[in-house]
Amino acid sequence: MTWNTIRLELARTREYPEGSPSHAYMLHLPLDDRGYIDEDAWRQSPARATVTRFWPGEPDLRGQVIRTRGRAWAFSYEPGTDDDEPIYHLENHVLRVGEYVSITETDGDRLPFRVVSCHS
Repeated sequence: MTWNTIRLELARTREYPEGSPSHAYMLHLPLDDRGYIDEDAWRQSPARATVTRFWPGEPDLRGQVIRTRGRAWAFSYEPGTDDDEPIYHLENHVLRVGEYVSITETDGDRLPFRVVSCHS
């Protein structure tokens, strides 16, 4: 298990047919050798699991990568669930360059993101 820094960038959408590197997330997570989140390592140091959200025209948001009550993964920027951004089936996705994950924004839009870098 190694703690990794992972950059996600907005993948192709109707509004951004080429994707958008300026719409991004930077994660710090423990990954196993296959690229999945190492949940045992996360449980030992959940405060190390961080996220920073970069969005044009908005201040950067810094928060935690958490497990929700339903056992899904989410980004949380403040206490409570109002600002949480669930990550669709992250427990089943590898976080390797070229892979995709879907994040549900606080307004309910689910957007695709591509892993563009991952390093320890």
